[in-house]
Amino acid sequence: MSGCTIENDFLCKHSMFGGLNEKNLSVIRPFLEELDLEKGVTILKQGEPNTKVHFIVEGDVAVIRQSETDAACSRTITELHSGDSFGEMELIDIQNCAASVVTLTKSKVVTLSNKDLYMIKLQDLQTYTMLVLNLARDISRRLRGADEMLAKIKTKIMDAKHSSSGPVSSE
Repeated sequence: MSGCTIENDFLCKHSMFGGLNEKNLSVIRPFLEELDLEKGVTILKQGEPNTKVHFIVEGDVAVIRQSETDAACSRTITELHSGDSFGEMELIDIQNCAASVVTLTKSKVVTLSNKDLYMIKLQDLQTYTMLVLNLARDISRRLRGADEMLAKIKTKIMDAKHSSSGPVSSE
């Protein structure tokens, strides 16, 4: 545990800590680990275990997915910025990292481990519940965005197939 220097007002403006009051934050604060990272640091590596959720206080990170079939091929899925979180999927589904996360700039993040979440649960069930629901809402928003993106891609593919097959004859 470390002494977190991040102000409560800053934390409360972001979804991971949304709806939490001073009492809730006083329960969480002793568990927050603050990390100052240089540009180019790999925070999470695809395929490896992760036991922490990370919240970006300052800086930018890239979420990078390595090809399953071509080790030389990787793609940036998205970039995340101050106020975003990552690593929450592994806390919920207890699987290895689905992608790597690398700092694009000098960054500051705070982390909570699954052990920390368990200790928060023992100390204050309401705070734990709100924190986990906030994480679930973040995952849900990302899933909805991915669903929307896939639907748009499928529509473009279907439109391209339809337009390349020429006019449909009614005979």
